[in-house]
Amino acid sequence: MARRLAALLAAVLLAVGCSVPSVAAPQGFTTGPTTHELSFGGLDRSYVLYIPDGLQNPAPLVVMLHGGFGSAAQAERAYGWDELADSAKFVVAYPDGAGRAWNVEGCCGRPGRENIDDVGFINAVVDDIAANVNVDPHRRYATGISNGGIMSYTLACNTSVFAAIGPDAATQLNPCRSPHPTSVMHIHGTADALIPYRGGPGASIINGSSVPEVNAFWRNVDRCGAPAATASGAVTTSTAARSRALWEIFAAHPQ
Repeated sequence: MARRLAALLAAVLLAVGCSVPSVAAPQGFTTGPTTHELSFGGLDRSYVLYIPDGLQNPAPLVVMLHGGFGSAAQAERAYGWDELADSAKFVVAYPDGAGRAWNVEGCCGRPGRENIDDVGFINAVVDDIAANVNVDPHRRYATGISNGGIMSYTLACNTSVFAAIGPDAATQLNPCRSPHPTSVMHIHGTADALIPYRGGPGASIINGSSVPEVNAFWRNVDRCGAPAATASGAVTTSTAARSRALWEIFAAHPQ
């Protein structure tokens, strides 16, 4: 499922934007995977950055957030984003959660117990990359699985950094009182026992809204029309887009 999400988002990245000739990366920000450390919130934090060969600038940036009990190295190995970055020519970052988790409204593990500022940390990661790599400020995206997917919703609710998010097997726990319009691509299995499609606690400590409720929330934030669904075997795809009329209203009266 995570690789399916990665392939879909890579297709989106290929479909938008223009480029100029590539330039040499600053020292320490070279092609291939590199590990970077920074201090934030009184903690020593780190992230893995992958820059493909032949990168065109300004480049899209994808921030890929591991699930609970995962890590940056595990996410880089498991989900195929480096290979997609090679083909679609974008930069991908894998931040490491403190205690192998992310703070999403008091959950999960050490980040929730200690109220670690993971929104601020991930913003600092983006700033660090942008200071050293020519990334497009209009094509920054966040994706994640499970706890990492919930973190991507938390980012959308608390920042205006990302143009789109791609949560996988996740829900939204943040009350999201002042959301910034953000495109959302949500992938979820209806038989998910840990984070149920229909909401509720399931077999995990996470007790969140159903996927249809979360989708409806963001359709309202983004001022989209009614969703249209198509089915192919066991996979149903529901898509809702902002109409031109709604966009003109939003431009005249922004939130």
